[in-house]
Amino acid sequence: MIVKRQGLVVWFHQMKHVKHIKKFGHMVHVSKKLKYAMIYVNQDQLDDTYQKLIKLPFVTKIEPSYKPFIKTDFEKKVFDKEEKEYDYKMGI
Repeated sequence: MIVKRQGLVVWFHQMKHVKHIKKFGHMVHVSKKLKYAMIYVNQDQLDDTYQKLIKLPFVTKIEPSYKPFIKTDFEKKVFDKEEKEYDYKMGI
């Protein structure tokens, strides 16, 4: 069974707090320069995790990822021969 997950970008003050953020989900990326961490949590636990993280004193803000809500099924566009040919004589 595949569990639906969603990413959270957690901004914090200092790098020493990364250990505390690891407890809340699967940490994928940490930026030392910009001081943020990307973690993945289950979608059914997203609200609870968000509320717990925002209460921490070292967290400045949290941004959820919108990737699960974006349409990722793409349709193949079929080209006709006439569409591929360019009309260079236009305006002459």
